[in-house]
Amino acid sequence: MKGLVMVLAVSGFLRGRKNGMKAFDAVQLDQTDWAIVRELEQDGRLSFKELGTRVHLSGPAVGERVRRLEREGVIAGYGARVDAARAGQPLLAFIELRCRPADCLLRTTSSDDYPELVEVHKLSGEHCTMLKARASSLSHLEGLIERLGAHGEMRTHIVLSTPYDGRPVEPTPPERPVTSSEGWGPRLG
Repeated sequence: MKGLVMVLAVSGFLRGRKNGMKAFDAVQLDQTDWAIVRELEQDGRLSFKELGTRVHLSGPAVGERVRRLEREGVIAGYGARVDAARAGQPLLAFIELRCRPADCLLRTTSSDDYPELVEVHKLSGEHCTMLKARASSLSHLEGLIERLGAHGEMRTHIVLSTPYDGRPVEPTPPERPVTSSEGWGPRLG
């Protein structure tokens, strides 16, 4: 994957806590904001002048909107998209981890201890954490799995291929109706 990609946090950004939970307030985007986001997702290196031409605004007006989107956390940053396989890390794995409380990965280590981990997600359910890892070989992955085993039980999934990746952030589609469960209600009569 060549070129630059923009990291977006369109669903909202952290505003505070409610009842111990993180509260997110979605930023309201108009059609022009979405057009700007769409263009920058395709090419994060566009000049304000070119971006303005594409979304029918002047360079200064589009620059002001981009800075507002950055300030509000909608545009979270910019960076290069690197093809990990071509950079020597062809293996991708997802690892579900159920930590022992005393050995919790997130409490007892740092990202520097596991450079192979590119994403860490806290989960609800059977496993507490989902890890996304890159490795240069099966033996490299095996060593990572052995090191992670010190934290608890794991379930590892090696990615064979990725047929689809990189859906751009888009406006939320309209809510779809929920299927009725009439046949599962109490029987009367």
